[in-house]
Amino acid sequence: MSFKSTGVPQGIAMPSRRRFVQGLAAGGAVAGLGLWPRASWAQTAHAMPTLRGTEFDLSIGETLVNYTGSTRPAVTINGTVPGPLLRWKQGTTVTLRVRNKLPRGSIHGPDTSIHWHGILLPANMDGVPGMSFDGIRPGESYLYRFDVKQAGTYWYHSHSGFQEQGGMYGPLVIDPDGPDPIASDRDYVVMLSDWTDMNPAKLFARLKKMASHDNVYQRTVGDFMRDAERNGLPATIADRKMWGQMRMTPTDLSDVNGQTYTYLLNGTTALGNWTGVFAPGDKVRLRLINGSAMTYFDVRIPGLKLTVVAADGQPVHPVTVDELRIGAAETFDVIVQPSGQDAYTLFAQDSARTGYVSGTLAVREGLRAPIPPLDPRPIISMADMGHGDMHAGHDMSAMENPQPATASDRHAGHAIPGTNPSAPIGADPHAGHDMSANAGAMAGMDHGNAAMSDMGGGGMQAHPASETNNPLVDMQTMAPTPKLDDPGIGLRNNGRRVLTYADLRSTFADPDGRDPGRTVELHLTGHMEKFAWSFDGLKFAQAQPLRMTYGERLRIVLVNDTMMSHPIHLHGMWSDVEDADGNFQVRKHTVDMPPGSKRSYRVRADALGRWAYHCHLFFHMESGMFREVRVEE
Repeated sequence: MSFKSTGVPQGIAMPSRRRFVQGLAAGGAVAGLGLWPRASWAQTAHAMPTLRGTEFDLSIGETLVNYTGSTRPAVTINGTVPGPLLRWKQGTTVTLRVRNKLPRGSIHGPDTSIHWHGILLPANMDGVPGMSFDGIRPGESYLYRFDVKQAGTYWYHSHSGFQEQGGMYGPLVIDPDGPDPIASDRDYVVMLSDWTDMNPAKLFARLKKMASHDNVYQRTVGDFMRDAERNGLPATIADRKMWGQMRMTPTDLSDVNGQTYTYLLNGTTALGNWTGVFAPGDKVRLRLINGSAMTYFDVRIPGLKLTVVAADGQPVHPVTVDELRIGAAETFDVIVQPSGQDAYTLFAQDSARTGYVSGTLAVREGLRAPIPPLDPRPIISMADMGHGDMHAGHDMSAMENPQPATASDRHAGHAIPGTNPSAPIGADPHAGHDMSANAGAMAGMDHGNAAMSDMGGGGMQAHPASETNNPLVDMQTMAPTPKLDDPGIGLRNNGRRVLTYADLRSTFADPDGRDPGRTVELHLTGHMEKFAWSFDGLKFAQAQPLRMTYGERLRIVLVNDTMMSHPIHLHGMWSDVEDADGNFQVRKHTVDMPPGSKRSYRVRADALGRWAYHCHLFFHMESGMFREVRVEE
């Protein structure tokens, strides 16, 4: 890598002196709380660069940014983080010329790509290297051209290397081809994301070496005494013993958090104070987009109700709440009607309560409202992980080195990885399952026309044979439930009305109308200490593609066998989420899977080609929670 006299790699755009000075203006602030300012395009809503029409030129390069007091190279689209807001029109054909201008020797790698998240398009336009195109090589361009079939709020990001974590993402809004059914006086994009000064590749390496690096909020002696007073000493000792033997901690709710991340709203920190202006009585539409790599955000505006009108770009029956959780890659459109005060705080805290980012809705720029404190840090329980009520005295020592269980050492509601408690001892754990597609590295358990009666959690959960004695699987859920009406860990009984998946109801009936012809069950698996993540205990390189026949309607059932939440994204096709009884409920492109959950959705295989299917927590995908889906005639 060559350098100029400044010591800055050639090809990286230098910030202006004003931009650099503003990045240092709040010296001494805590970066992990998102308190550093940044002079960015999005400090005011009106400054957002917006590209409209049907012809677009996008340039991928590097630009120096300063969020924390340190200048670092970000991978950018047209020189900004996030990239420009793209506004398309439903029913048109868009052409996007994307040029790779990354400098030679870039830490972000030589090749690049753009994936249009949630957009229906031909497979060769989807932008996933290794699936249906080779990526965009240095100095070269790629022509994306496709028909715009949908409307709503979406986003776009790189699918090459670690570029998404390095800043390569942007908002996407598609206006309907007729009158917008969601009326508003103001319309603002609110894109949430996470930034790290670390080289993303080094951050990934750190996770592989020490996955618990950011989990500094361990339980204390004071916590032990309070738990003993509330639950009794024997139960408290047993609880601590179980967690210790599993080498897990109930405070480990996020792999990377505010210890490493600075949280951003439209490319600025809390001190940057992104501001959306309103007039009293205005109906303000906020298009919430979670463009983060690894962060779940809990979003609220103290003093205002949020009326949710769309999820993942698709309209839903309006539901009014005080707060909502938005997983990585999800989008929600909400309507607010500010009145009675001049400024309101838009507050987004991470789910582990280690940091936040905030902006302002105000009658004029320059105003602020009080910023609420972070909520108490949540604690995950055995019940949260789908293990039922863990009774005192259970020996969890086998969790460290899982072996087939015997009848006498199985725990109520909990299983040693690799066993099927619902089956007789010595029986085939997959009796009745069609494993012919790939017995050793299966693409998913095919249950044919299996009824959905067990989605409510009746009986013990069976597990794929590939999890048996698997060193990459450290736990299994045994009593999972849909949890559609659960606000989520850290959001229950907080005095606020919190959005749940049960609240989301599409404004339209099942667009396909057919019952699924078969059911495929996949388990989300992992090993916390090794930072290994997978489907069915099989990393991407070990697994066979999940094959679909063009035109078929099938049901996918996901079971979360880990203590982490996973936002699961299927490229190229909609995921039509079902309720606990197997009825169509809401159309999404990203389905959140909390710990201990079992959720199902219908898929119409109406897009030929090779498609990516993965967890949208970036480093989970990179470590193996990724599958290929092939739709063939």
